[in-house]
Amino acid sequence: MDDEQAADGSGRLHVCVAAAKRGGRAALDSFRSELLVETKAGGPMDAVTAVDRAVQELVFDHVADEYPDDAVVGEEDDALKRVPDEGAAWVVDPIDGTNNYVHGDGVWMTSVAACRDGEPVAAANYAPAADDLYVAGDGGTRRNGEPATTSDAASPEAFLVNPIFGVSAADRRELARVVDTVCSEFGDLRRVGCAQAALSGVATGELEATVSTVRLNDWDTVAGVHLVRQAGGRATDVHGDRWTPGSTGLIASNGEAHGALVDAFEPAE
Repeated sequence: MDDEQAADGSGRLHVCVAAAKRGGRAALDSFRSELLVETKAGGPMDAVTAVDRAVQELVFDHVADEYPDDAVVGEEDDALKRVPDEGAAWVVDPIDGTNNYVHGDGVWMTSVAACRDGEPVAAANYAPAADDLYVAGDGGTRRNGEPATTSDAASPEAFLVNPIFGVSAADRRELARVVDTVCSEFGDLRRVGCAQAALSGVATGELEATVSTVRLNDWDTVAGVHLVRQAGGRATDVHGDRWTPGSTGLIASNGEAHGALVDAFEPAE
């Protein structure tokens, strides 16, 4: 990496952090207040609030002030929905864990990642209720300024595994199958209700793995995958190939028994 690339990466990481904190603090202002909750196409568990939309606009504006020509991917309204294969792009989830947010549960995050040519290069996940900030550029992962690394657990029987799935009927059927496998072949199950929190947990050693067998949204995954990789972990699709935005499935782990996870969750041919 030359000096110009390094400076650009540092600048993008700075924007990730500033935008995530700005958006998260705005969302925190309305947390545990009276909210008008709407549902989207996914049904009653697919919630959105005016706060989600306002925070996304705030973060988009922050990014555009610094990088006005870059593509921006976001969950709400008419924003771009896929990370482009070429060029610079940003991925924003204004409130990941909206159902937690509207129920007064503090496990939710504002997530901002920067990508180049389809690969994440910088990421920040901010958990405002706990005031925890997870950051990764190209020199490791940090939580609240301190270096973070994945768990060193090597036995699948000791793994804490968090399945990540959407709210559609098909996703829920797959979730039931995955839960059964976790409970029968791994240590224990966790479901925190926030994909970015789960991935941040793998990056900091609080979980050994997150698992999904379906395609997940880019805003639910890109930042967290970068955190995991920079913390020493591994992220693949459900077949064990390197995960990229748009992959089918996601297995993100500490890397110690990644093959066992792929073997357990890879769909039968």
